[in-house]
Amino acid sequence: MSRRTLEPGEALFKEGDPPTSAFLIERGKVRISAERDGENLILADLSNGDLVGEMAVIDDSPRTASAVALEPCVLLEIDRAHLTERIGHSDPIVRALLEGQLKRYRAALAAMQGQGVGSEHPVSTGSGDLTAIVKIRLEANLREALARRELDLRLQPILDIAAGRIAGYEALVRWDHPERGPVSPAEFIKLAEETSLIVPIGEYMLDAAIAALCALREAGVSPLPYISINVSPRQLREAGLIERLLRRASDAQIPVESIRVEITEGMMLDYAQVDDVMRRCRDAGIHVLLDDFGTGFSNLSHLHQLDFDTVKIDQSFPRTMMTNARAMALMDAIVKLVHAIEAQALVEGIETQEQLDVLRRLGVRYAQGYLIGKPAPIADIIAAARVG
Repeated sequence: MSRRTLEPGEALFKEGDPPTSAFLIERGKVRISAERDGENLILADLSNGDLVGEMAVIDDSPRTASAVALEPCVLLEIDRAHLTERIGHSDPIVRALLEGQLKRYRAALAAMQGQGVGSEHPVSTGSGDLTAIVKIRLEANLREALARRELDLRLQPILDIAAGRIAGYEALVRWDHPERGPVSPAEFIKLAEETSLIVPIGEYMLDAAIAALCALREAGVSPLPYISINVSPRQLREAGLIERLLRRASDAQIPVESIRVEITEGMMLDYAQVDDVMRRCRDAGIHVLLDDFGTGFSNLSHLHQLDFDTVKIDQSFPRTMMTNARAMALMDAIVKLVHAIEAQALVEGIETQEQLDVLRRLGVRYAQGYLIGKPAPIADIIAAARVG
């Protein structure tokens, strides 16, 4: 996505032009009009937050009207590929509603033009959907942040309980928006997973994690801890994911056992696909973790059909196990289940010493949470290691 500026009287597009892009008005006012029987028919005056030209792009047909700036304008350009991708990954019902909206729009436009409606009857073709507009803006901002390498790496420590030392870190991405401030990962990661952005973000985080391991090595941290990198199902569909990981590690002279792959779930897993990735990881000596076991799509079928090295137990269990006997019983049962399939257990969300003592009693290998340490920049991690 890019931005475009217009001066008063300047045309954004003309009737009959090919539909290469849609536009979101960030500032200013644009008039939509069409020529009929020698008369200039005004269809709408659009302003901040309105979409312009999206119908022709969706319909893949020439522009049926012209758009001219009434005052200085700044517009966010949304090219055909991005718009088509968003529609293609939307719910089928949403796509059907959109097609219906498009047909009604075309019919209404034809009727208005046939009736010779003039400037005293402008018809708004703006989106009006505040949530959609906010998402479009945020997606554009996220693309810009990624291009400028403005996303931040945070490392959250993982404790080896029996050894009493930090064994590794989970790599977490953070984004400090120039206007909004910190954006919740739950918001922008979900947005990235709806588009192709999750793939370059994954590559970005892989590079950042390897750079962090190099920094730890240069700081004299020994033994070198591992860093766990989150991989979404969409990333798993990308060819050569593990090969790129291995090549980057080799180029940086980082041992592959210092990198772990953590499979996250935004959708049901393709077992054959994940099994192939896990086999290649295992052949290379890379450990694979299942994230957030016990919630969402995560279920026993994953443990039955996929041979994970470590299972991360969701923080909802330790959060209530100290005051809820059922939660404690479930924690005990899940840990025994993980051990029965010869995997290691990692429990998230540990915030008190009492919770950690329970994990030690249950024989849990790893713990993660604010008691162990909050996500921190690599500089803070190195400083803490030197003090330690």
